[in-house]
Amino acid sequence: MTDRVFETLGYAVADGVATVTLNRPERMNAFNAVMMAELLDVFDMTDADDAVRAVVVTGAGRAFCAGADLASGGETFDYEKRYGAPAQQPHRDGGGRVVLRIYRSLKPVIAAINGAAVGVGVTMQLPMDIRLASTEAKFGFVFARRGITPEAASSWFLPRLVGVSTALEWCCTGRVFSAQEALERGLVRSLHAPDELLPAAMALAREIADNAAPVSVAMARQMIWRMAGASHPMEAHRLDSRAIQSRGRSDDAKEGIEAFLQKRPAAFPQTVSRDLPDFFDWRSEPPFA
Repeated sequence: MTDRVFETLGYAVADGVATVTLNRPERMNAFNAVMMAELLDVFDMTDADDAVRAVVVTGAGRAFCAGADLASGGETFDYEKRYGAPAQQPHRDGGGRVVLRIYRSLKPVIAAINGAAVGVGVTMQLPMDIRLASTEAKFGFVFARRGITPEAASSWFLPRLVGVSTALEWCCTGRVFSAQEALERGLVRSLHAPDELLPAAMALAREIADNAAPVSVAMARQMIWRMAGASHPMEAHRLDSRAIQSRGRSDDAKEGIEAFLQKRPAAFPQTVSRDLPDFFDWRSEPPFA
C-alpha cells in the first residue's frame, strides 16, 4: 500500500511507521484543495494498512505548513464566489474535514513540526496526539489578522490542549510566536535541533510500533479523544468497562501477559482491520447537517 503517488504529499512506510510529508516546498507547503483531498486519502490508507502502527507528519523544506494557499487573493475564503455555494447553505471547511479525519484515526499520529506552522498549518496539528517541534519553528493562529475566524475545529481542540485563556490570547492577537512559547504553553511536547527533530519523532513512533498492541492503541486513542467531550466521567466508565472486558479475553492480552512473565518481546496477533470489537463504532463521524 506504499506505491500511491501524491501531488502534494510524500508517503513512505518503513518498520511499522508511515511518514507523511507535506510536500509543496516552493509554496511553504501551503494548504490547498488538493492537499485536503490527499490528506483525507492518506489517513484512510494508514487506517487500512495493518503494517502501519504509527504515523509521523512533517513538512518538506523550511516550513511545516504556512497556512492556506492565498493564490486567489482576497477571494480565498469567499466560498460563494469560488465554489458557487449559496450563503444559506453552509460550506464545509476543508481544514475541518482533515482535522476530523485525523481525530478518527485508528493509528497514533505524531507531528514533527520542522518550521513555520501558521493558520491551518497549526490547526491541523491539534488532533495529532504528540507534537514535537524544531527550535526554529514558528506558530500563529493568525485568523483575526486576516479578517476571518479560527477554523478546523480549533475552537474545540485548542482550549482542551492549552486552556481557554491561552487559546483566546493566541486567537485574538493573531500574533506569531516562538517554539519556546509553544512548549511553555503546552502546545508541543518537546523542542529539538532541526537535524534531530525527525529522528526524535521516529524514535517515539518506533517505541509504539515495537511494543504496543495495535488494537489496544487504536481503542485507547479513540477512547481518550472522544471522552474529552463527555459530560460526565460515567460515560468514560461505561466505555472503559466494555473495553477492558473485551480486551481482557483477547489473544493479545494472553500474549502480552505471557511475554511479560517470560521476559520476551510480545508478538501481538490481532490487527486493527480485523479485530476491533463491535460494541462501539470506532470509525463513526456525526453528520455535518
